[in-house]
Amino acid sequence: MKKELSLLMGLTIAIVTSACEKDNNNESFVTPISPEAPEPVVNPSDKQSIDLGKTLIVYYSYTNNVHNIVNELKQQIKADVIRIEPAEEGLDYAANNYAIGSALIQTIRDNPNAASSYPAIKNVDINLSDYKTIIIGTPLWWSNMAAPMQTFLYQNSDEMANKNIGLIVSSHSSGIDNVVSDAKRLLPNVTWMGDALWINANNYANRSELIKNWLPKLNFATGQNNNISKMNITIDGKTQQVTLADNAATKELVSRLQQGAITVTLNSSGGFEIWGALGFSLPTSNEQINAKPGDVVLYNGSNICMFYGSNSWSYTYLGKIEGLTESQLETFLRAGESNISVTLSL
Repeated sequence: MKKELSLLMGLTIAIVTSACEKDNNNESFVTPISPEAPEPVVNPSDKQSIDLGKTLIVYYSYTNNVHNIVNELKQQIKADVIRIEPAEEGLDYAANNYAIGSALIQTIRDNPNAASSYPAIKNVDINLSDYKTIIIGTPLWWSNMAAPMQTFLYQNSDEMANKNIGLIVSSHSSGIDNVVSDAKRLLPNVTWMGDALWINANNYANRSELIKNWLPKLNFATGQNNNISKMNITIDGKTQQVTLADNAATKELVSRLQQGAITVTLNSSGGFEIWGALGFSLPTSNEQINAKPGDVVLYNGSNICMFYGSNSWSYTYLGKIEGLTESQLETFLRAGESNISVTLSL
């Protein structure tokens, strides 16, 4: 399955938008308008001063509704943009009561885990590792995310892991819950920065204002990551605070904790730590560390270690448990035990 690049400016949130449509029990599409609308002139001083990191906008547009929404978004943020296109050109998705589009969606519904269920798209020459934030834009097709956009997300799920993701969905009037569910199914290991923006027939004319009001509500746009320097660890109902280091790993961990507490199962090891899998990976900045009692570190990118003793190894430092003596740390961390339920929260 393939993808096509059309660089425009710089962002990485997920926008999901729906092809111009008229509700018919299913979401339908109007005849496509011009292949590509002209680009607007953008005054850099008009852009919102929101630090998104390097950002990419990825979108699919059959009727150009999503394309026009992306043009409005580009006037407000700095981002690169790629437009996804089906590999097979000239298909009339509106023909025969939208038979082609509905068949593509039904194939994905029948077997969402099979690569063969997703229609081919044109190749996109883009390095997703360059981006911190991704915004995805796609139309709603028959209550689900448009099939070409599903293909892109299916193919690039691993490369998009640990990214900050935003979502915009366009439809005529149908609700977008299934589109949001599709996005979360296809991207299970990302940080969703906030609720999806829904642009429909009733508010499409006000899309510029809707985008302007939506951007500051996203978690990455509020500066929360920069302001949060503490994390809580709770074991057996008792909570201790961790003073966090200032690095990419802790910023990503805070972003995830802003979506809700995370519970992990840790085990004692070596007579000096409890450790175990987080269930996801964080950015690493490994260096040889002489870990001391109270230190919390990242091991191999996806394991968290909490020390009640000392050890020297290559870790990414996360922070330190405050206010406990070595003896108190052993008790709090249940030193020597297994299957320790540990909850991380803000």
